[in-house]
Amino acid sequence: MLNIVWPIFIIISFSYAIFSGNLEKLNSSIFESASDAVSLSINLLGTMCLWNGIMQVASKTKVIDVLTKFLKPVIHFLFPKIRRNSPVEKEISMNMVANILGLGNAATPLGLKAMKSMQEGNPKKDTLTDSMAMFVILNTASIQIIPTTVIAIRNSLGSENPTAIVFPVWIATICAAIAGITATKIFIRASEKRKH
Repeated sequence: MLNIVWPIFIIISFSYAIFSGNLEKLNSSIFESASDAVSLSINLLGTMCLWNGIMQVASKTKVIDVLTKFLKPVIHFLFPKIRRNSPVEKEISMNMVANILGLGNAATPLGLKAMKSMQEGNPKKDTLTDSMAMFVILNTASIQIIPTTVIAIRNSLGSENPTAIVFPVWIATICAAIAGITATKIFIRASEKRKH
C-alpha cells in the first residue's frame, strides 16, 4: 500500500511546485533535508553507540541476571505461557530494559531475537502465539523511564532544555502500556473462551 501512497504524494508535490512556481524552493528543501538527516544521524550515532555498548557489556555480566530476577514477576504476569528460566525470558527482559531506557535501536535486535526464539516453539508457524502478541504490544507501547533517543534528537536540534520531555513521556508511555496490556489480556481471554 505504501509503495502506492508515497509515489502519489511525491508526484502531487512536484506537480504543485511546478504549477505554483516553487520548484526552486522544492529543490533547495530537498538538499537541506538531506543535509539535516545526515547531521542528525551523526549526532545520534554517539548516543546509540554508547547505549548499545552498555547493553552488550551488560549482557556478558550478571547485571542482566539481576534485572531478569527483578523483572520476573512482571514477565510471568505478561507471559504466563513462557517456560520459567528459559533463554526467552532473558531475551525478553533485555528487550524490556532497552525499551525502558528509551533505546529503540538497541531494543530492536533484542526484540527480534526474542521473537525468533518464541517462533521456534510456536506449533502454528503462520499464527502469533499469545506471548508473541503481548510482546509486540509491549514493544509498541513500552514504558520509557529515560527517553534517550528523544533527548538526543532534541539536543541535536538546539533545544534549551532537552530533558523537559521526560515527565510527559512517563505519563504517555505508562498510559499506553496500561491500555495495550489490558486490551491484549482481554482479547487473549476472549480467544481462550472461544476455543473452549
